[in-house]
Amino acid sequence: MTNPSRTSEEASAVAHAYSDVTRFVLGVDFGSTTGKAVVLDSDGVIRGSGVSAEGAVSDVGVKEAMAQALAEAGIAERDVARAVATGYGRRMLDIADRTITEITCHARGAVHLVPEARLVLDIGGQDSKVIAIDEHGLVAQFQMNDRCAAGTGKFLETLADAMNVELEAMGPLALGAQEDVKVSAMCATFASTEVIGLLAEGVDKVDILGGVHAAVAKRTAGMVSRVGLREPMVMTGGVARNPAAVAHLERELGVTLILPDAPQLAGALGAALFALDDLRTDGPRVRDGDDQVAQELAQQEADLANCAPACKGSRVGSVPLTLERKP
Repeated sequence: MTNPSRTSEEASAVAHAYSDVTRFVLGVDFGSTTGKAVVLDSDGVIRGSGVSAEGAVSDVGVKEAMAQALAEAGIAERDVARAVATGYGRRMLDIADRTITEITCHARGAVHLVPEARLVLDIGGQDSKVIAIDEHGLVAQFQMNDRCAAGTGKFLETLADAMNVELEAMGPLALGAQEDVKVSAMCATFASTEVIGLLAEGVDKVDILGGVHAAVAKRTAGMVSRVGLREPMVMTGGVARNPAAVAHLERELGVTLILPDAPQLAGALGAALFALDDLRTDGPRVRDGDDQVAQELAQQEADLANCAPACKGSRVGSVPLTLERKP
């Protein structure tokens, strides 16, 4: 975290001191259903990333995502100089030097991917966010649906289960809809009952899927209207990988959505960029755990020196593991 007592000259000196060394920062988005992680080097280049879904707010998923990102970058956790976390479970991560809200991180990541963006539409597993961006790339206004799963990835997943359709196949199938079917309920439980009733009436499953995506688009468009339609508009989050969701949103909003290559990573990327800011301002943080290890090693070295030649150290490399006193 930025040191308020550090002058701009001191901060510049810190940044210069580390400019010729490759250091790495980590951004983690501990989401409601999926863990995402991004590793950047000191030049801001993405060196590794990971995405893992292991259930609701799962530390297993986020650890897997971190492991993927670190492995792709070819580094270990100890090589991370700074780490920032965002998302539902952000305060559960011991590695994080600080936490930042989802709105701020998603906006930062989306603007980094699409600098001209003026509106960010993020539909994740458990919530939807509409974020207006000003001319400086900062958050101007936002709307967030976080009180129920209506119109989110969880909503689509629940209806996919109700219709016995694989989630990944849901979007491509919905693109083939020929008839407009109205799905009015936006509560996942009531909507499940509604679509089961439509199936019982003999309504084509593909047409029902089209109706489900149209309902999601209409609800999301309502959130956009409260913030104000702005272009260019970027779509992030896992639902951005659903072609029917994208198509219905574009139709409902009357715009062409910009889709980043890895839309799920926007929040983690934003967190990593904030971690890079911290690294450039204050340098790498020495964590308490690192301090403790260093103190223990120093004490063992002192013990060896004080009792020599009466004892000898058993070592691996330069690290003493045990002290053995000679008879």
